[in-house]
Amino acid sequence: MCTTIPEHSVQSTVDSKHCIPIDYKVTNQNDSKAMGNMVQRAKSILRTNDFTVLYDKGFHTGSELKTVQELGIETIVAIPGVPSTSQAPNHEYNYECFRYDKAEDTYICPQGKVLKTNGSWYKELTSRGNVILFKQYRTRACKLCQVRPECTKSKTARLIHRSEYAQYYEANRVNFEEKEHLYKRRQAIVEHHYGTLKRQWGFGYILTKKGMDRASSDVGFMFIAYNLRRIGNILTRRALMQYLKVLASLFQNISELIRGILVPCERILVLNIRTPVTNWLCLKPAYNKSISPFLSGY
Repeated sequence: MCTTIPEHSVQSTVDSKHCIPIDYKVTNQNDSKAMGNMVQRAKSILRTNDFTVLYDKGFHTGSELKTVQELGIETIVAIPGVPSTSQAPNHEYNYECFRYDKAEDTYICPQGKVLKTNGSWYKELTSRGNVILFKQYRTRACKLCQVRPECTKSKTARLIHRSEYAQYYEANRVNFEEKEHLYKRRQAIVEHHYGTLKRQWGFGYILTKKGMDRASSDVGFMFIAYNLRRIGNILTRRALMQYLKVLASLFQNISELIRGILVPCERILVLNIRTPVTNWLCLKPAYNKSISPFLSGY
């Protein structure tokens, strides 16, 4: 999911069970090239690829689908509508109605005719500024076909383009059609925290606009506040109290550890900035035997 702030976009990864963001990234790029990197980060965080990703149609990019699917992760990305200029006069002859034969590398049209390729790859510049490779498929049977006016506006023959990423588009289409009920949950999952932050809490902007790192820090504080509030709402009162007791015990142990190192000193450290480090007076703390030996060098 992406939300836009001046000159920056915020990508986030959210778990479906509790709607808790587990990762975010501030970028200055649009959605079309964001999915692959965010899913790779999610795999590293979760230490598994046994999950499904849900994205809207702004993320429907062949190279990104390839990256995610080759990680062994299932994609369910919304499919953009086909522009009217790219549709057949009769929708029964649209591109998706042509069946691809992977073994023969051919297409079968709705009339049963075989479209073949010369094997050459061509380049195309997309509307998003990406360069993709594709093959062309055609058949001479179009010249005598009685339904040609319903299939194409061309006066010669129907031409089918197959992108280098076609197999990834097709796999995603199958997932989307078979599991559309899962995709319908996307908005409730990923829009939840953005709605809370921007509409309820008024964080429709960031405090600093100087540099990506500062913007990322601002967004990070927003997500920390959200997650703490969310966890507090999810946990029962008893579980929350136990969690806080564990935190309190941890901080107490850390405090005692620091006190054991810094407080019981036999001498006062005299630090002269102009004096070489080797000439500093030695600090000899009275170490507690319970302190880890790995801290003795500090």
